[in-house]
Amino acid sequence: MKRILLLGAGLVTRPLVNYLLDEPDFFMTIASRTLSKAEALVGNHLNAEAVKLDVVNDGIEPLEKLVADHDLAISLLPYAYHVKVADLCIKHKKHLVTTSYVSKDMKERDAAAKEAGVMLLNEIGVDPGIDHMSAMQVIDRVKSKGGKITAFRSYCGGLPAPEANDNPYGYKFSWSPKGVVLAATNSARYLLNGKIVDIPTGKLFEDNHILDVEGLGKFEAYPNRDSLGYIDIYGLEGVNTMYRGTLRNLDWCRTWDKITEMGLLSKEEILDLSGKTYLEFMAGVVGADPEGDVKAHIAEKLGIKPDDPVIKKLEHIGIFSDEEKLTCEKSSPLDVLADLLLRELFYRKGERDMIIMQHEFDAEYPGGKKEHITSLFIDYGIPHGDTAMARTVGLPAAIATRMILQGLLKGSGVIIPVIPEIYNPVLKELVEKHGVHFTEKVKEVVA
Repeated sequence: MKRILLLGAGLVTRPLVNYLLDEPDFFMTIASRTLSKAEALVGNHLNAEAVKLDVVNDGIEPLEKLVADHDLAISLLPYAYHVKVADLCIKHKKHLVTTSYVSKDMKERDAAAKEAGVMLLNEIGVDPGIDHMSAMQVIDRVKSKGGKITAFRSYCGGLPAPEANDNPYGYKFSWSPKGVVLAATNSARYLLNGKIVDIPTGKLFEDNHILDVEGLGKFEAYPNRDSLGYIDIYGLEGVNTMYRGTLRNLDWCRTWDKITEMGLLSKEEILDLSGKTYLEFMAGVVGADPEGDVKAHIAEKLGIKPDDPVIKKLEHIGIFSDEEKLTCEKSSPLDVLADLLLRELFYRKGERDMIIMQHEFDAEYPGGKKEHITSLFIDYGIPHGDTAMARTVGLPAAIATRMILQGLLKGSGVIIPVIPEIYNPVLKELVEKHGVHFTEKVKEVVA
């Protein structure tokens, strides 16, 4: 029996757990800081157990023992802990699967992983994950016909389904709230018409455009991390546009640009918060007199009116409350914001989330023929069941895990799913058994 260690028991884990525990030859240990969450995932499964593990405070020994006792680890912890798990996997010659982007530190483990003969498979979720695999299928198909991709744009967003889009932000959390807020602090790079565009930290939301999605309408798009690295990864040398973007509902970018400007994305801890009201906290962040008109101070600082929608959105989450008090001794503005957003921007029972993924390719072929290819995937959560986010993050990771443990996927080193040996079987199963269907339209471009 193959033994799987799952680290984390968050919002996207249930489909992965159920998929893998349907395999009679797999046993799973689910380790979480909150034991009750792990126990809920175990449920009635006989070939699983829940254990309490705090990777921050428990030290390295409990984590190392768990890694050593299993054949493969799946880390759904915050990305900052993946390298710690990877080092233990290399030491004990165990495979690792994550759904997170490959960090610089993870990439540096490539040689050691190859020497140990273990696979560190990353970016096998939805974004990153399904985006890579579905894009590479089209790219390789164009190449097989002698063509080349001259421009590539890819967009993905996890959003409320239209009927559940009922709060001022146009957003609800289907994955880690802190992860969403942290992503707002990213810088970004992309290639547009042959020119590199660099977006520094703090300016991310100033660079946005509108994308029309057939059947759903208009969304805001802004750049997702560093797109340039994927030119080589996707084999798109010579491409003149390379853009990977995030989709959100309208007015998201302006709101988060102002949130950034007022300092609410600071990671620097503020001391002596316990007993302070949220209004006092907010006054401290923006340098206002808590006895004065804090909202007017913010409006003047941002160059907006006191009744601006941005102010209204912050009111919605209670950040101007002069009655409710913080209970933590210390915290960063980013963490306080994430906690308040989670409290208000949640899915109610029976509500559906939605995943939108759209790729756009410009292709050229020998003889001068040109095509514009659009590939669109839209998925909805199941009312009272799994979210679309949980399914599209968890299932690719689960399928890849099964393939590794059953010897169907071989290799070593730091790997992402851009090779046919991974993306073809994973996408085939996602399409045939789990309803992941892309609608493709090809339009010939006449000069």
